[in-house]
Amino acid sequence: MPALRKDRDRIFLRVRLTPRASANAIGGERDGALLVRVTAAPVDGAANEALVAALAKATGVPRGAVRIERGAGARLKLVSLPAAALTQLERMLK
Repeated sequence: MPALRKDRDRIFLRVRLTPRASANAIGGERDGALLVRVTAAPVDGAANEALVAALAKATGVPRGAVRIERGAGARLKLVSLPAAALTQLERMLK
């Protein structure tokens, strides 16, 4: 299971993003990172936007509350969400 780190009012997790997938999907783990697949291409930030939208929808938080902290141009990213999303994240990761 991907490791979650809580720091004050945010939860941090590593995400491995796969753009141009056949369908949007969240699930699985590789090397401690949550696997997220999106149909968007990695052009002009479209894949990152799709990642943010998918995580926001899955956790029930607004899109603006999901942040890509590091790795915006890479497959492996550090993403943060509000602490209120902890229960949903833990449910999703089981």
